[in-house]
Amino acid sequence: MKIGFTIGKFAPLHKGHQYLIEKGLKEMDKFYVIIYETSKISISLEKRASWIKSLYPNVNILYAKNPPSQYGLDEKSVKIQTDYLKKIMKGILVTHFYSSEDYGKFVTKAFNINEVQVDKKRLIYPICATDIRNNLDKNIKFVDSIVFRDLKIMK
Repeated sequence: MKIGFTIGKFAPLHKGHQYLIEKGLKEMDKFYVIIYETSKISISLEKRASWIKSLYPNVNILYAKNPPSQYGLDEKSVKIQTDYLKKIMKGILVTHFYSSEDYGKFVTKAFNINEVQVDKKRLIYPICATDIRNNLDKNIKFVDSIVFRDLKIMK
């Protein structure tokens, strides 16, 4: 059985995230999305999960609450983050990790699984969540209508 997962804040969920999730759902027998809690944004963890679940009811959602504050691609930060992920994924025998970020190689090495890079150069969907948060109206084409509606309400 092929079991994949991805991680992110999804703040907000955008077409690039959706493309990655759709690829995982298509290629895997089971797919998990781990949503990270963060104080840097005002969109609740539950709201971000509801977007994903409403668009992809077959996705398995896990919450990354109280994540480590240490980030980076140095050896110590990678170990802290991957140990945290292993706790969240405890008992789930994953085979693939999906991402479009450099940290993907570290996650796959720590879990001893296959890496799937998805649109790393952002050629299919040239967007990041920060751009959307900074100018929603300019980047409306990159968010689903349910996300857009909620973001407009939150303003």
